[in-house]
Amino acid sequence: MTVPQPSHDPRRRRMLLMGAFVAFAGAIAGAVYGIGAFQGNAPTRACAGAVETARRLAPLARGEVAAFAVAEQALALPDLAFHDGVGAERRLSQWRGRTVLLNLWATWCVPCRREMPALNALEQELGGQRFEVVAINIDTRDANKPRQWLKDMGIDELGYFSDSSAKVFQELKIVGRAAGMPTTVLVDPAGCEIGTLAGPAEWASKDAVALVTAALEK
Repeated sequence: MTVPQPSHDPRRRRMLLMGAFVAFAGAIAGAVYGIGAFQGNAPTRACAGAVETARRLAPLARGEVAAFAVAEQALALPDLAFHDGVGAERRLSQWRGRTVLLNLWATWCVPCRREMPALNALEQELGGQRFEVVAINIDTRDANKPRQWLKDMGIDELGYFSDSSAKVFQELKIVGRAAGMPTTVLVDPAGCEIGTLAGPAEWASKDAVALVTAALEK
């Protein structure tokens, strides 16, 4: 009786090894794709509500806030880091659960200075447990100048926030939400963009108050 011997054909071995390699590579690619898809879909799911709110607000982007561009796709904003009035680090994520009108301004920016009284008035009218105007100063030189300017202008409803590195501007620029100053982003309670306005606006106007009030409605 003849006992079959294992094949030592080099060609066959190469084919088997190649097949095993392809299968392994496919498994790895599938795993990576699956992880990427999961991570990529997470912001979309979390920000679905913001996109729906944006669609609802679209007809209200008129008059004094006609330049307000509502979000058409889900965008979770970066967890921006800055400092409060006593120098403690704050992050945008600390406002989760509240709608935020995030504004970047500087004393060297003339349009920024012009809209600050209106932002102050908007905070006075609508600010509370559900909403806050978070205006972040990005002056990079004299840290006392913006504080003194706000005091001289009687702007006392807004909390003082600053980022002397101007990193918050760069982070918003990376995600396409900052091209110049001032920059204002309406952020939903989950930290997602509802809409963005590039340039100044009359935030205390009836149009602006109606827009923000509608954003607070469930």
